[in-house]
Amino acid sequence: MNTPHPVEGPDAEPILARFRRVRQTTTALTAALTPEDCQIQSMPDASPAKWHLAHTTWFFETFVLTPFLPGYHPFDPAFAVLFNSYYVGVGERHPRAQRGLLTRPTLETVLAYRAHVDAAMARMEGKVPGRLWHDLAILGLHHEEQHQELILMDIQHAFACNPIEPAYGPTTTTPRPDSGHGWEAMPGGLHAIGHDGPDFAFDNERPRHRVWLEPFAIARNLVSSGEYAEFIADGGYRRPELWLSDGWAMAEAEGWHAPLYWRPGDSGWTRFSLAGRQPVHAAEPVLHISYYEADAFARWAGARLPTEAEWEVAAVHGGLRHADDTGWQWTSSAYAPYPGFAPEAGAVGEYNGKFMVNQQVLRGGSLATPAGHARATYRNFFPPAARWAFTAIRLARG
Repeated sequence: MNTPHPVEGPDAEPILARFRRVRQTTTALTAALTPEDCQIQSMPDASPAKWHLAHTTWFFETFVLTPFLPGYHPFDPAFAVLFNSYYVGVGERHPRAQRGLLTRPTLETVLAYRAHVDAAMARMEGKVPGRLWHDLAILGLHHEEQHQELILMDIQHAFACNPIEPAYGPTTTTPRPDSGHGWEAMPGGLHAIGHDGPDFAFDNERPRHRVWLEPFAIARNLVSSGEYAEFIADGGYRRPELWLSDGWAMAEAEGWHAPLYWRPGDSGWTRFSLAGRQPVHAAEPVLHISYYEADAFARWAGARLPTEAEWEVAAVHGGLRHADDTGWQWTSSAYAPYPGFAPEAGAVGEYNGKFMVNQQVLRGGSLATPAGHARATYRNFFPPAARWAFTAIRLARG
């Protein structure tokens, strides 16, 4: 399992206090949504908010309560199938693309399920030795924080599919304008990357290992919407020489002509956000970009995307603005295991390792990432065509 929680840092917070805080945050993210909002699934890659609420609860019931709390009774045995995502070792799973068809259980029942599990978790401390379940609970909390971001990603996509384009609500989750330009020169040589220490990290961040880097430069800032608009105006979506073959085929098939949620208008581009449709401001970083678009833009700009090792070394060096508070940044690195990688034991070992194919690594964090969740070694990953996540572009040279 994961290494013990540290003396200092976010995992030093008493486990049950942190559990209550994270769980309350998840529920609060859906407080402004109607039951109908929580039901919708706008595409197979997205999930209903109701499903997120239930699945994160299923995680604690399945991996913490059922194995370790004497006398625990599952809220509803049917939920073992309905809210399992991809843990084949645990049992059957409801098809991902059909999660939006689950009108029952109702949202009210799912919230009762959360309350049932929360109450059972409160009985763990003092009854079950912490060495048996603390690490699993910490993993579950980081897992739930990932789903907090997914709730925002998925509801934004669902609302964007609605012709009236409802707003999620007043929110501070807006791109932060960059200030200044320039490149950070980084030395070549032997560098260590990956997680090594007593605080939490996912198994895909380990082991720490050495990589050789040639000297390179990395952009201090993210690519702005104004810069991306110049790419569009210069025929960026009509020039096949800029695109990878799979990317060009996807752009043609899907009719891409701008970032997801952008729309041209008489007064310029607008974008759909969690706060509704807004003007595109030239200084704000461009978001909702696929790897294919990021790669094409980099080629147009006479640059490239950084490798994940370059990104991590630069982030640790401290030369990156908006490293983890605006948009996840695509890298040119395929999602693959580090040398010596070993997944966690048991079904939780399915969490990361089995997805190490046909995915690209993203680094950093986004405006929807919970505070304290991101770190320099964090390895996010998505298929190269994914656009609904809060994804951005950072360039490299050399």
